[in-house]
This record gives sequence, structure tokens and C-alpha cells, in this order.
Amino acid sequence: MKAAIIREYGQEVEITDIPKPELLADAVLVEVHSASINPVDNIIRAGYMKEYIPIKFPFIMGFDVSGVVVEVGSDVSNFKKGDEVYARPSGQLGGTIAEYAVINEKELALKPVNISHQEAASIPLAGLTAWQALVAKGKLQKGQKVLIHAGSGGVGTLAIQMAKQVGAYVASTTSTSNVEMVKKLGADEVIDYKNKNFEELLSDYDLVIDMMGGEILEKSFKVLKKGGTLVSIKGQDTNDLAKQYGVQFESFFMWPSGEMLSELAQFIGDGVLKPVIDRSYSIDETQKAYDYLQTGRVKGKVVIAVK
Repeated sequence: MKAAIIREYGQEVEITDIPKPELLADAVLVEVHSASINPVDNIIRAGYMKEYIPIKFPFIMGFDVSGVVVEVGSDVSNFKKGDEVYARPSGQLGGTIAEYAVINEKELALKPVNISHQEAASIPLAGLTAWQALVAKGKLQKGQKVLIHAGSGGVGTLAIQMAKQVGAYVASTTSTSNVEMVKKLGADEVIDYKNKNFEELLSDYDLVIDMMGGEILEKSFKVLKKGGTLVSIKGQDTNDLAKQYGVQFESFFMWPSGEMLSELAQFIGDGVLKPVIDRSYSIDETQKAYDYLQTGRVKGKVVIAVK
């Protein structure tokens, strides 16, 4: 099968033919229609996370997928051949930018019927990250105030919509050119970080969702009320600052969950959560897609059309 792989850390993506993955008892074989890429892919490819996420070479790139089940493992009970599915696989059984992928049953969900495979492939990693940050970790409730950084990014575009669905007041930061886009996603207050300082404009927030780390993360403590919560996906240790400001700090790396993807599929089916896609590339253009992702100018997600 055709696949986008790396043979060592730091290598550019290579498109080549490799054997189709072997089916396991608790997994399904998916014919991949679309995949999508995420900033973490480039971090893993560079080798910066090898102590936390060990990979075996050759490694198939990609952690998002939408496609059709073509074969079912002997222990699988919830899916059948022909099902349209989407997932954020753990990566232990290989990546997703390939013609086929083996995916554990627990990581799968039925694809929302009202969107395309490309749109569905844009959801899993970013959608799970947003939902887990807001609800599982942030405990966001109706009527609360939340600041979502990087509102035009893959996670941010979905997190804003989710927070509004919960019934929260949403503020977000973005660059000048993306202010109107973020407003259209539902943000109540949008701050152009290139011209304004969010920490001087916002106060008494219940929750902050940080995708940036560094100075942005440190300044974010200033906008929280006492007892508020800052959730970060950057893995930066700031517990001392949390104690200083009298707030809670949560840092996490999202976890795969077919059950949560089923919940998100319901939101998508109801029309309250809409994918945001910036560009689509063919599988042969995968390295070009990653190069564009690294510019930092992506609005929403970049997808890979495999089929």
C-alpha cells in the first residue's frame, strides 16, 4: 500500500509502498479516505518527544483518519464491514496517512453522516483535545467565562464552538487577519494579540485553555479568578505560579476515545460543531502539507486526501 513514512528522526516525509498492516483480533482494517495533520506530528518527526512517544521505523505519519471498514477482527462487536468511521488512533498500530490503517475498536466511532471524509478526518485529535481540555479537565459549565488561546487553530476553532454549546462566555486570542473568522465561530470577545495585551483586558475568568506555553501561559494566570483553572496542552510545569495566583493548573496530552468521538459526532450531526479546513493536499503532497503547517498561518486544519 502507499504510505507517508519517515525512516529516522528529522527526515522529510517519504511516499513509498509498504505491506498492508496485519489485522488484530480487537481491531478493524480501515480503507483510508482522508487523514489530517497536526503540529504534534512535526514535533514527533523531529524527535523531540521520543522519550514520551517511542516510535518504530519506518513510521507512518498521521494521527487522524476517516474511512471505511473493510475487515473486522474476531473480537470486534461494534463495527462491521462497510461502516464509515473516524478515529484518532494511538499510533501503536501505525499511522494514518496510508491507504489502509489498523485501528483498535475502542478508538473508533461512526463517522458523522452529514460531513465528508475530509471534514471528518479534521476532527479527531483536535476535537478530542478541545473537549477533554474544556470538559474533562476544565469542568466548564454554563454561564462561566473561558479564554481560549489561538482561536483560529485546529484546536481553537473547535473549542470555541464547543464552549458556546456548553453555554459559556468565550474570549479568544488570534492574529489581526483572523479576528473576523474567530468572531464568526461564536467567540463573544476576540483580542488581536498583535496589537493588544489580553492580560490587561480580561479578568475574573473561570477557565483558560492554553495551546501556546511560554510567556502566554504565564500571563494567562493573571486573567483567572481565585479558584479558577488553567488547562495547558504544552506540558509546561507552572504549579508554583498556580499556587501564587490561587488557581488550579492542569497539563495533559489528549487520549484516544471512540466514546468521546461518538459524542462529538452527535454535535456535528446537530449542526452545532462545524469543521474548519484551510487546505487539502494529496497523499503525494504530504511533505508540502507539513511545510505549510509549520508556517503557523493555518486556519483550522490541513487535510490529506488519500482516496
